[in-house]
Formats: sequence, structure tokens, C-alpha cells
Amino acid sequence: MWHDRPAWAFRSVDSTRQAALAALLTDAGWTLEDCRPLAGDASFRTYHRLVRDDRRAILMDAPPAHEDAGAFVRIAHHLVALGYSAPRILAESASQGFVLLEDLGDETFTRCLSGGANETALYAMAVDLLIDLHRRPPDEILPPDLVPRYDDTRLIEEVCLLTNWYVPAVLGTPPVAGALFEYEALWRAVFPLARAVPETLVLRDFHMDNLMRLQGRRGVAACGLLDFQDAVAGPVTYDLVSLLEDARRDIDPALVAVLRHRYRAAFPALDADAFAASWAVMAAQRHAKVIGIFTRLHRRDGKSDYLPHIARVWRLLEAALTHPMLADLRTWFEVHVPPWRRITPT
Repeated sequence: MWHDRPAWAFRSVDSTRQAALAALLTDAGWTLEDCRPLAGDASFRTYHRLVRDDRRAILMDAPPAHEDAGAFVRIAHHLVALGYSAPRILAESASQGFVLLEDLGDETFTRCLSGGANETALYAMAVDLLIDLHRRPPDEILPPDLVPRYDDTRLIEEVCLLTNWYVPAVLGTPPVAGALFEYEALWRAVFPLARAVPETLVLRDFHMDNLMRLQGRRGVAACGLLDFQDAVAGPVTYDLVSLLEDARRDIDPALVAVLRHRYRAAFPALDADAFAASWAVMAAQRHAKVIGIFTRLHRRDGKSDYLPHIARVWRLLEAALTHPMLADLRTWFEVHVPPWRRITPT
């Protein structure tokens, strides 16, 4: 709900950031009184819509202690230059965590689905955007120093969110040192399988909540992009997994199969076995990470809205672990987090 005095939302902002925000808005022709709060997300970022007469914009507040607004700005400029519909940057004080963005509206794919939109058409639009992105030459989509590599260190840090947060929450104690050492070693052994497919710009949170249907735009530009500041250079399978094995909603397996075929048909030279193995590793990695993140949001940040999704994410993780190349990792889970302990944390 919008507040009567939107400036209240910024009372907790320190004086340096308040001054930067006031200057940013003034220079762009806005005031705090034009701000109307929008729903936040699972990060520390918050958003406000600026409204005055027929003008609209979005203010992103990304506290520098927790978020890197500069990364969002750099990648947004890059995506727009490539012809994709990331929000245009209207003004920014990235060092203080404030960015003024083009307002792409309210038609997220999730809201469109709730309103009865054609599910297959929306998913096909998203897959076609990934096809377009992945067809581009690496030096075009991955210029030097744009994003970090999705290296083993980063991947391991993410899967350890499960052992650092979820396992203690449900078992009362973290795994012993030997089990943790084995866990990391098993993951490192399968990461090369994930990289047996081409490398691309991975947007990381490519799913229905972060995609928008934009009226009046054609082709891939009709698909708006909202959340990409954590982008990395990594396997082409990752964003497909993020889209088609969504932690927040169930998708008909038959539709997933159709959409996987749609993507694969665009890249006939892509080895089918390598693609399937990479998909399984990236799916297992992402789902382990998400289980840990949803638990951390609950235990550390007091955000419990994501807990109902954990059962779904466990089902997705279990399905990924059925790939033959992940047999040893599946055994680790059966021993250290057996099926009867795969519960929703309290």
C-alpha cells in the first residue's frame, strides 16, 4: 500500500545517502514526495515508483553495504546496447546505491499468467530471448571486465548455503568436517560437466517474476528484464534451468520438454548428452543454493514468505540428482540429508 508521505520510507537512510538521494532526484526533476513504494524482493533492494502528471520512473534503493548498484548500471547499459529491454538508466548515484530507472510497467510474466495469459507463449518468448543472447559471439556479449566468471569458488560458496543454513536448521547442527570436505569434493568433480557447453552471459535470476511483457515492442525487445546485477560468465544451461525449473511455481513437464526442444533445435551442433549433463549439474547446484537462501531469509532476515517453496525445490533437486553422473552426490544427500529430513525449516 502506498504511504501518505512516501519520504517516510527513507528515514532510516543515513545523512550522506539522504543528501545523495535528494540531489539525484532534484537534478532529474523529482522530489521525495513523488515516490510511491513498490513491493521489494528477496534482496536488500527496495523500489519506488515516481509519479508526477504523466511522467513515470522507478527509483532503486540498493544499500551499498549489501548491494552493488554499479553492477546493475553496467549490465543494464550493456543489455540495452545489445537491443534488449533492460530498464534504461535515467540517472544514478551508484556509489550511494540509488539508481533512477525507466519504468517498464507492471506486467511481469507472473502477473500476466495470473490474469490468464497464454503460458506457452510467455515461456516461448523467454526462451527465444535466451536463444538470441546465446547466438551472439562471446566477445560481443562478454566484453572484458563486464562480469566475473562462474568459477568453482563461486559455485562452491553457493552450494554451501545448504550446508551452512538448511542443514543446521533441520538437523540442529552442521555436517561434520569430513562430510563437508566430501560434499565440496563431489561438487568440484561434476562442475566440468556443467562447462562442457558454450559459455555465455548468465543473468542468474531469469524467471517469471523478473520478466515483463512490454506492449508496443517487437521480438526479443518485447521481453523486459528486471534482475541481472549478479550476472556472470557461465554455461548456457544456467538461465534455462532458472526459467524452466522455477523455485516459485510448478511447470508442466510436457511444457518443459517442448521448451527444451525449442532451445536445442536452435543449436543443432550442441551435443545432446553434454547439454543434459550440464543441465543436471546446474539444476542441482541452483536448487541446493536456493534451499539454503530460502532458509537464510527465514532464519537471519525474518522473511518467511519463501519457506512454502522449499518442498518444491527439494523435488527439483532430487530429480536433478537422478542423472547418472551425479550418483555419488546423490548418495551423499541420502546419507547426510536423508529424504525424511528434507522438511521445511521452522
